[in-house]
Amino acid sequence: MAKEFIEDTEFSSVDFRVKPLEKGEYENCTFYNCIFSQVDASNRVFSNCRFEACDLSMATLTNSSLKEVHFADCKILGVHFENCNAFLLSISFENCQLNLSSFFNLKLKNTRFTNCNLEEVDFTQADLTAAFFDDCNLALAIFYQTNLEKADFRSAFGYLIDPEENRLKKAKFSLSGIPGLLSKYQLTIQ
Repeated sequence: MAKEFIEDTEFSSVDFRVKPLEKGEYENCTFYNCIFSQVDASNRVFSNCRFEACDLSMATLTNSSLKEVHFADCKILGVHFENCNAFLLSISFENCQLNLSSFFNLKLKNTRFTNCNLEEVDFTQADLTAAFFDDCNLALAIFYQTNLEKADFRSAFGYLIDPEENRLKKAKFSLSGIPGLLSKYQLTIQ
């Protein structure tokens, strides 16, 4: 069976739990108010696509390619992005709920997270060089052996990052974020 090539198409209010997403390549497509919750969207290619107001919670993306994909106002709970095809992976998030998702061991250089809730997200061993966390909640997010060089946390909050376990050269933090870097020392900072 040949894979579909879908280009310049808008999908609006589609429940992909009921109507399965065709296997294939999606280029310059917009998915608006669609439901992918617990859907197996493995082995698809998304290039220059936009997901707006979609629910992708617990979606499976095994071996799917996400090339220049933007997520806006989406609910993306518990998604294992590390199972995606890492080749040319390029994603950005705006006003998204990403709680309990995982980016384990991914190369996410220059990735933008804008006004996102990233509670309990796993960034273990990820390369977040020059990533931008603009007004993001990082409560209980896991940073372990993570490359955070040149990353911008100046308006992020709730994070606990161990400088001895992560690479932080030239990373940017606000003065109010200093306790999140020193918490393991149990200091009182006023």
